[in-house]
Amino acid sequence: MAKKNSYDGSEIKILEGLEAVRKRPGMYIGSTSASGLHHLVYEIVDNAVDEALAGFCNKIQVTIHADNSITVVDNGRGIPVDKHPIKKIPTLEVVLTILHAGGKFDNAAYKVSGGLHGVGSSVVNALSKRLVVQVKRDGNIYEMEFARGKTVKKMTVVGKSQATGTTITFWPDDEIFETTVYSFDTLHDRLQEMAFLNRDLKIVLTDERELTPRVEEFCYSGGIIDFVKFLNEGKEVADGLKRPIYLEGKNEADNPAKRGEVEVAIQWNTSYSENVMSFANNIYTPEGGMHLEGFRTALTRVVNDYARKQNILKEKDANLTGDDIREGLTAIVSVKLGDPQFEGQTKAKLGSSFMRPLVMKVVSDGLAEYLEEHPKQGRTIVNKAMQASKARTAARKAREATRRKSLLETAHLPGKLADCSVRDAELTELFIVEGDSAGGSAKDGRRRDIQAILPLRGKILNVERVGDHRAFSSDTIQALITAIGTGVTNASGDGGDFDISKARYHKIIIMTDADVDGAHIRILLLTFFYKYMRPLIDAGYVYAACPPIFGIKVRKKIYYVYPNGKEPEEDILRRKIRELGFDYDSDEEVEDSTNGKVKKKKRPYTVQRYKGLGEMDPKQLASTTMDPRTRILQRVTIDDASAAERAVRELMGNQVEYRREYIERHAHDARFLDA
Repeated sequence: MAKKNSYDGSEIKILEGLEAVRKRPGMYIGSTSASGLHHLVYEIVDNAVDEALAGFCNKIQVTIHADNSITVVDNGRGIPVDKHPIKKIPTLEVVLTILHAGGKFDNAAYKVSGGLHGVGSSVVNALSKRLVVQVKRDGNIYEMEFARGKTVKKMTVVGKSQATGTTITFWPDDEIFETTVYSFDTLHDRLQEMAFLNRDLKIVLTDERELTPRVEEFCYSGGIIDFVKFLNEGKEVADGLKRPIYLEGKNEADNPAKRGEVEVAIQWNTSYSENVMSFANNIYTPEGGMHLEGFRTALTRVVNDYARKQNILKEKDANLTGDDIREGLTAIVSVKLGDPQFEGQTKAKLGSSFMRPLVMKVVSDGLAEYLEEHPKQGRTIVNKAMQASKARTAARKAREATRRKSLLETAHLPGKLADCSVRDAELTELFIVEGDSAGGSAKDGRRRDIQAILPLRGKILNVERVGDHRAFSSDTIQALITAIGTGVTNASGDGGDFDISKARYHKIIIMTDADVDGAHIRILLLTFFYKYMRPLIDAGYVYAACPPIFGIKVRKKIYYVYPNGKEPEEDILRRKIRELGFDYDSDEEVEDSTNGKVKKKKRPYTVQRYKGLGEMDPKQLASTTMDPRTRILQRVTIDDASAAERAVRELMGNQVEYRREYIERHAHDARFLDA
């Protein structure tokens, strides 16, 4: 008997208003994790910056309140409050309650804008359990209030003011977000970046969650020139290039949607890494796009043409590659355009094709002129690229040796790797552990079908300090590359022979001791992954294991205590002991009074501090740190490439003074040190 078809019109759901946003928030803000939470702030700030780009705003204030609500204040024109001609309700209400309602779909209100789809403010409203907006304009102060995207207080006049601007306060919805606690550092880095990209715009960040509010102000008269200097702090700048090279230009197309402005700032340092960041209408484009393609093409062509013209490159010499020229380069490519085409709401890549030739022309003309007028600096740039070319040849040979070694060792696999039996990479895990002691316990405690163990012999090289050829000559790094199977990217994070489809494991877990040595090895490994296998991090394949720091033994049972990254170890231990129903006492014995006599008795529990994974037997290590059912893993992510690159550079680079400054700045946070 044929089954009745029950699929009819009743099955088709229509999501009214902002229901679609609440149903699928990830489509609009990327995720409901901490990244998405912070994206709410960026959406409101982007709108304020658009007012600055239009020439009506010069100050933005962002405040984190004690309850983790956020207030963003700008002194722009203020969102219009007049009755909308079509919707017949205040335009302010339209902007905050209707998707794709905004002043950025043509070039009338905004010639350049970061908020393009008209969803920013309304999405924030939809994902907030409460939102209050105040608008100053026309001599009045107007106010409205919303709850989860719905209007709960109609627009009213609440005061008088001759100033103009918009103030939005919102409380993120804890029904939507995994966390509603904002990170000061995350907002700090993004807002500082925004100030760099908008010369003379003042942005103030205040955190009221501390006893004394923490306030940071950003305002840069040099714009992206100051940005490049900031990114190069802690690095030795190439000889003669102390001041970044600044290039700018624009076109005057008849069609406003095809008009664009280009700003580029470049400076070389003596490191081996490339750090080129591209932006379109103040929005960071991590996947680049047409503007970045135009920049790279022009840079490679101009430097090669100059080297030929000056006879530094001989006729028989091959051209310098883009990787050679960009080694040690720090650059900001910032474009402004009327109708940018992005890929998706998160705007990771610029697709506007007319920007490629525009950026090429601005960079080609400007850089060629600079090199002609600065022959000493031009020779420095070319010579540095030629040295990089020689080193890259040596690195290629080392890579090829690593690849050959990988092919030869396929049957046995590298070093002391204990591989797993399952070959489906989606199911398998690689634990990278320090030393044979921990490696032995891990091998005995693992699930042999899906868990592989690779013990490291000593500490991995700090790849931030050495060139590619030195890194790829390291036995430890060769073992890592061979075990993982993907190959490596270039130091710029792309190209190379990296192929993520060849990853032999979809979970690569760094499992080190819970002490300073273990932390050091972990950061060295993360530096390696960041520089040569960054797509693994982006894909969510890299994790850090979280072994327990204490074991509390009560009779024959052990209760494990794990770090949380927020509290001192001793505070966590005290709380756990109280949860078990005991009084915490730091002494071995406690006083007790029985029948009028005082006697000593042992505590009903003992505490063991685990400094090394080797101190745990295989069964303990498996149950606390390796068993998928009971372990704690921390996924390694890169939410902000600028902040990540800066942290790696300052803490792992050659300049000692930055590590000293970091220690001095954070010394008060350190309560328990391994000595």
